[in-house]
Amino acid sequence: MATRTRRRVVKALIAPALALGATIGLASAPASAAVWNSCDQWGNTSLNGYTLYNNIWGSGAGAQCIWANSGTNWGVNANHPNTGGIKSYPNSKKVINKSITSLGSLSSSYNVTVPSSGAYNSSYDIWDTDYDYEIMLWMNYNGAVGPIGTSQGSVTLGGHSWNVYKGSNGANEVFSFLRTSDSNSGNVNMLPILKWIKDTKGWMGNETIGDVQFGFEITSSSGGLDFRTNNLTVSSS
Repeated sequence: MATRTRRRVVKALIAPALALGATIGLASAPASAAVWNSCDQWGNTSLNGYTLYNNIWGSGAGAQCIWANSGTNWGVNANHPNTGGIKSYPNSKKVINKSITSLGSLSSSYNVTVPSSGAYNSSYDIWDTDYDYEIMLWMNYNGAVGPIGTSQGSVTLGGHSWNVYKGSNGANEVFSFLRTSDSNSGNVNMLPILKWIKDTKGWMGNETIGDVQFGFEITSSSGGLDFRTNNLTVSSS
């Protein structure tokens, strides 16, 4: 897998504006009447405890529209050119705001429908409140995409087997866990992963976990491709 430049997107609303030209807004939202949709670069809304972002942030991006029936059932139609570099990370975010040691549990269920073409990953993006550390969980991926950093071997945690990578994008440390086989639905227990990073590897301290995001990191989707989150839940105690 080719190494790619990582982005640091904390919140779409504070990311710098990009010259995407007149292409934004040309992608189409689904014909069915969603409760919310947007073709805006930084389009966002909050629904039943989750915040949705269209989040078109990469250079050379094309058109993308997001729609949602709820914070846990949503999707995008994206038409990004067949060029390198991440173009967008449309996602749904749940705020946790608990330290690793104070968490009794942190888990999620996911069910997605993704295209057979294009270059993308379906991934969780877990951040500490200071945005010093980024933990990515790639549940599936396709095309010319790859994690930042160097291989740290393989591990089985949280109900899945992963290939682990560690690196930095210049703004924060990035720990990437790539599932060893693609999965479009299932459950993942995140707390053992966080404890493994903290206690077993010593890569970070007792950080307060802020955002748990889930979405599609899209590099290319030429011609217009649909990405759907059929169901998503993020739970903590």
